[in-house]
Amino acid sequence: MRTRVLIAGLAALGLVSACAPAQNAPAASGGDEKTGTVRVWLFDEANRAPKEAAVKEAIAEFKAAHSGVEVDVQWVPVEGRADKFSGAFNDPASAPDVAEFGNTDVSSYAATGALADLTGDLSSWKEGSDILPAVLETAKSGGKTYGLPWFTGIRALYYRTDIFTELGLKPPATLAELTETARTIRAKKPELYGISVGGKYTYAMLPFLWAHGGEIAKQEGDKWKSTVDADQAKAGVTTYANLLKADICPPEQCANLTGTQSITAFAGGKAGMSIGGDFNRKAVEAGQVKGKYAILPIPGIEAGKIAPAFAGGNLLGVFNATKRKSLAVEFAELLGGAKYQEKMYTAMGNLPTLGSVQKKVAESDPSVKPFVDTLTAGTKFVPATAAWSKIDAQNVLPTAIQQIATGGKDPAAALATAAAEMNKAFG
Repeated sequence: MRTRVLIAGLAALGLVSACAPAQNAPAASGGDEKTGTVRVWLFDEANRAPKEAAVKEAIAEFKAAHSGVEVDVQWVPVEGRADKFSGAFNDPASAPDVAEFGNTDVSSYAATGALADLTGDLSSWKEGSDILPAVLETAKSGGKTYGLPWFTGIRALYYRTDIFTELGLKPPATLAELTETARTIRAKKPELYGISVGGKYTYAMLPFLWAHGGEIAKQEGDKWKSTVDADQAKAGVTTYANLLKADICPPEQCANLTGTQSITAFAGGKAGMSIGGDFNRKAVEAGQVKGKYAILPIPGIEAGKIAPAFAGGNLLGVFNATKRKSLAVEFAELLGGAKYQEKMYTAMGNLPTLGSVQKKVAESDPSVKPFVDTLTAGTKFVPATAAWSKIDAQNVLPTAIQQIATGGKDPAAALATAAAEMNKAFG
């Protein structure tokens, strides 16, 4: 999910950290009434007004096309969503018809049996074939699709053009150059972080892990096994953790930074570089560095390569308990369709999941290109298992990053502990 945080995260961003493991409850059978109120849960935002305006327009259009239908939207605080969704899973009567949720939560939510399988609905939807395949995969669990991808959250490298010009620096073409560039900025301008990243910013670390050829885990039959302690993953995590050092981003200040805090430091003029999502651009534009920054894809190990980014984002799903299944699906498809994806991009900077809309906004806004290029180069995702929510909620990977950054443990020991904790969660 985006960390805006979304999530990601969000996205996202941020994409947002995953919810605590949901409770299992029998799926409730719903109905297909054609009138009445469609109940919708959408995530609240720090600046909700533009999002709310776009949603209200969609509601007006939907009501005009459906006599006797009302749409009631509840704005769910991101930080309180775990309890909110858990309540809906355990008490179908309290469940909404349509809900926004992060794609890292798909597997744990699907495991409750509370979400409707939308595979057939999206296959027959006239705009369904335009959903980017890699993004659609993030909405699946067990071969079934449990949400309509509403937007995706891709992260890239933000850097200060004024600082780079002043110091005679070139944009880094490899991860090694990124580290050296960050070190140079800190040395010549000690009032700045060379790059603002954090020990609690998992989705900034993952491109480093993946660029080195590592993986979070591998699936063996129906079981998952952690691979974060393998040599390639260890090299990537260590490269990232080494950014949290006194000569780049001091651990006493950066080890506890989240994604939101990392990009906030950059927007506030406190860093030469940062890793942020497409969904962070409006916040950066509203900060002190407006007009003094540029964005490029996070580089890979070799020049010319792009590090795989985490494919964060949010979905629109339908609850099995809905008494208005067709109306719920139709509203999700309207809000998630091309017209309102473009409106949400204008309102919030959300990167569309429909190929045609993404192409359109990229052509009209050059600052979108680094994110589209990153998406095109290939993204990766977290293990598609309900256990990931538990691993994420327990801060397993952030703890390892912090231990390496502060010298509490060497990389081998920190990641061996993380792997053991992940395997315990995987079962």
